[in-house]
Formats: sequence, C-alpha cells, structure tokens
Amino acid sequence: MGQPNSADSQPLLHQHGREIQAFGSVRQLPVGLAYETRMYSCERLNQVLADTRVLHDLYKKYHWLMRGPTFYQLHLLLDKHAGEQLELVDMVAERVQTLGGIAVGDPRHVAELTRVPRPPDGAEEVPGMLSRLLEAHEMILIDAHDAAARVADLGDDGSNDLLVSNVIRTNELQTWFVAEHLVDTPVVRA
Repeated sequence: MGQPNSADSQPLLHQHGREIQAFGSVRQLPVGLAYETRMYSCERLNQVLADTRVLHDLYKKYHWLMRGPTFYQLHLLLDKHAGEQLELVDMVAERVQTLGGIAVGDPRHVAELTRVPRPPDGAEEVPGMLSRLLEAHEMILIDAHDAAARVADLGDDGSNDLLVSNVIRTNELQTWFVAEHLVDTPVVRA
C-alpha cells in the first residue's frame, strides 16, 4: 500500500451538472396514476407550494417585526405558525416529487409563481400585517379547496388527502387564530 495522497481527498469543486429533468415535467413512477393526472396534480401542488413558501416567510417577517402590547403573544404565535407552514412546505414538495415532478425550490422561482402580493419592505402597523396574513391564507385556501376537488375527480387520492388533511385544515386553524386578534373588543370592561 502506498502513502495516502492529499489530492485523493480534495473535493471536486465548481462542478455544474446538466439539467436532467425540466420543471413542469413528470417522470414515470409506478404510483398507479396516469401521466395527465400526475402532471395536473404537480402543477396545482406547485402553486400551493409557492404560495405557502411566501406565507411562511411572511410569518417569519412579521414574527420579527411584531410590536405593541400583544407583542409577546403574537411573536410566539407567528413563529409557531411559521413552523407549521414550513412543515406544509416539505409535505407538499415531497408529494410533487412522489408524483415524479419537480417541486419549486429556488426562492426566485417561487417569487415568479406566487400570487401572494408583496408587502412593503418595512414594518407595517400590526393590524395591516395580520390582515396580509389572512389574505394570503384565504388565497391558499380557495386554491387548495379547488385543487383538492379536481385531483380527487382525477383519482389522485394522495394529493387530495394532503390538501384536505394538511393544507386546508392547517390554514383554516391558523386563520381563526390570527383573525381573533383583529376583533375590536374591550379588554377589561364590558
């Protein structure tokens, strides 16, 4: 045996691979669903994914920018919701991959696909930030309800289950929690 050569353990840096699957295409995987069904499901799921990634980022931004007398409660709540949205991001992305598609991954690509309006770069008043979260939730929910019904009609029970059991239920619950912070009620006197 010869002496080890340090060049043998040198990483091969600055490599660029060729694209082996285009975004918007699906590979054939034996999942029991037709090509057209998988294409459609991946398209719908990628839209939900792009919007969910932006919602996650809004939650993190607003978690950092929270102000006022309910700072602590909202700071914690928004961080909790961000974590739950991040779980959804992973679930939806993995479903796209399971169907043979390519999950939208690059933040610049997400920005091209999302329909969630861009907020100001600075801090808004708290009710404005919470309202933006609710508008993003509603946008995702409308899309997810429609997508769930359509993929169910195509026989994609897995995508339907993910959309209903995870995306819709999580977003509905988070909507409720955020919306209750915008009710104008007396704090200490009735």
